[in-house]
Amino acid sequence: MTLPLQRLKIGISACFLHPDPTRAVFARKTLQYVEQSMAHWVMSGDALPVMIPSPVGDTARGDVHFDDYAQWLDGLVLHGGADVWPGSYGETPLQERWSGDRVRDEYELALVKAFVAAGKPVFGVCRGLQLINVAFGGTLYQDIATQQPDALVHRDADIYDHNFHQLDVVPQSRLDALLPGTKGCKINSIHHQGIKDLAPGFVAEARCPDDGMIEAIRHTGPAYVAAVQWHPEFHQPGLGTLDDTPLLMDFLQAARDAKVKTENKT
Repeated sequence: MTLPLQRLKIGISACFLHPDPTRAVFARKTLQYVEQSMAHWVMSGDALPVMIPSPVGDTARGDVHFDDYAQWLDGLVLHGGADVWPGSYGETPLQERWSGDRVRDEYELALVKAFVAAGKPVFGVCRGLQLINVAFGGTLYQDIATQQPDALVHRDADIYDHNFHQLDVVPQSRLDALLPGTKGCKINSIHHQGIKDLAPGFVAEARCPDDGMIEAIRHTGPAYVAAVQWHPEFHQPGLGTLDDTPLLMDFLQAARDAKVKTENKT
């Protein structure tokens, strides 16, 4: 009798809502959440999404650590959301509104370290790409429009995930192999920060053809660490946007391979 394959458990890093006296509910509490589309994107690959609550904070109890998540889960997806704190890459905020979320940075940096150490794959989306770049020693533009005024408009708050631009995939890259024949494909663009200095040990796998901004990166070493600047979970059929399914399937296959490798050790 052949037993059914056990579904992969994929951790999704949490977004944070910090205490805010103007908020209607839980005004004095820290909230952690995932956006519905991200969970459904992971589910579309027949995997189980699991939000990873932070084990640290002023209400922390028990002895759960980041390593416990990394050992139990099969892979990590870094969610989009708040800006990265410039102090994470050695800079001072150019404006107060670009101060980012230092607490979330520290939480996600710890997650990346734990999952990479455990040999589990990591995939970043939007902020996730920026966080990964910073985690491995890269830097960011705090605000593309300010620091690169000739760049394309990469974020339009009014149309949000319907702000699109073309994508140039680097020939002969891993992404090129996953997305053959997609030259000039269309992606959403919902970010005002972006990669300035690419982290050592990474390669750019795609760029915006209009201004050269990096849109996808991948680690060149044995660890599976990859990320995209756009939101694959927001793409919808009928809009002419890139079919991101191969990216998810590649990540999940890496998680499956890591799971088998771990089980063979025990």
